[in-house]
Amino acid sequence: MKEDGGKTWREALRYLGYKGCEPDEAAKEMLLACFDQAEKEIRPRVIMGEFPFTKEDTPLGERLDLGLFQTESVSLARNLSGCFRVLLMAATLGIEADRLLHRTQAVSPARAAVLQAVLAALMEEACDRWNREWEETYRKKGLFLRPRFSPGYGDLPLSLQKPLIEGLEAGKRIGIGLTDGFLMTPSKSVTAVIGVSRTPQECVLEGCASCEKKDCLFRR
Repeated sequence: MKEDGGKTWREALRYLGYKGCEPDEAAKEMLLACFDQAEKEIRPRVIMGEFPFTKEDTPLGERLDLGLFQTESVSLARNLSGCFRVLLMAATLGIEADRLLHRTQAVSPARAAVLQAVLAALMEEACDRWNREWEETYRKKGLFLRPRFSPGYGDLPLSLQKPLIEGLEAGKRIGIGLTDGFLMTPSKSVTAVIGVSRTPQECVLEGCASCEKKDCLFRR
């Protein structure tokens, strides 16, 4: 990993709380070392399935059917406007990332904090890479993808992790589990919904831009 001001580098800095300022040389060296170590030891994994998407008006609003689950969510309905199918994905850096964090924490809590940010940035980078590959595949079919939207964004319940992970068999296929509070294990794991549409969306929103939690400390 080179310090080139690229998106993944900037993401790691954002997770570390650097806003409008650059890290000193010592912090940069630690960041580079953590990137190098993480890239040698982790192997991102992903599974994705395509499902029909329909909407039904109810007295309380729109009920969304995404194949593996149904929900009522204004945020997700807006994100999937104009879509007729969805991609449901689950991705992880694997148990190797958690083991690396635990080993590092035992030696240096400061380095572990930097590594935590690096792993989060690498997870985002991997998801972006897969997203671009799927976009290219679907564009060849004359179809267009909407931004990723994860349980926990806006008013989409975090509890939907359960039917999504179970339906994709993410536990058996890539080792993702859930705690009683619907947090994923390994810790560096992601689930998301991606809409499929016959028409392009002019303004692409992703990540923080598609989330309504304006007071988040890590907002871009």
